Amino acid sequence: MPRETDGPRRAALLDELIVAFSQGGIGSRSLRDVAAAVGTSHRMLLHHFGSREELLLAIVTEVERRQVSRFTEHPWDTRGAVLAMWADVRRPELRPLERLFFECYARAAQGEVPFDQMVPGAVEGWLAQVEERVPGGANSPMARLCLAAIRGLLLDLVATGDEAGVDAAAACFADLVGRA
Repeated sequence: MPRETDGPRRAALLDELIVAFSQGGIGSRSLRDVAAAVGTSHRMLLHHFGSREELLLAIVTEVERRQVSRFTEHPWDTRGAVLAMWADVRRPELRPLERLFFECYARAAQGEVPFDQMVPGAVEGWLAQVEERVPGGANSPMARLCLAAIRGLLLDLVATGDEAGVDAAAACFADLVGRA
């Protein structure tokens, strides 16, 4: 039987999985544990997502899609956009999903299948949204610098939990970008 790659049940499961992972992380949870957390079976997860790795990739891709779509709500000035983007991605409830993003992104950087599908979309998707907000557009070094700095700060935050220190660094970066 072919796997359902799209459809309302898969979308609903994906929503439930995102909530479950944002509340409890993934750690070493088995597919059976994950399935139980969202009220389904591991077979249904395999039917809809193919494998544990493809399920993780689907979650990361959907969370990224949602965050990119929210970017259009941010202020149009560069400093304000950086601060708004930081405020959005650093929300405590997203921390487990951000950890998952970095885990999958590192695996993508190594060329591991299916995570390799994240690249270059995880960069280009954001750069396309920055196009009109950063002098020089999406291909500018400033756009890439903003994305890299936000991701670096986020990695620091999820690794250390030092909210005050990382928030201060984000504000400093936004001030620097605003003056550029």
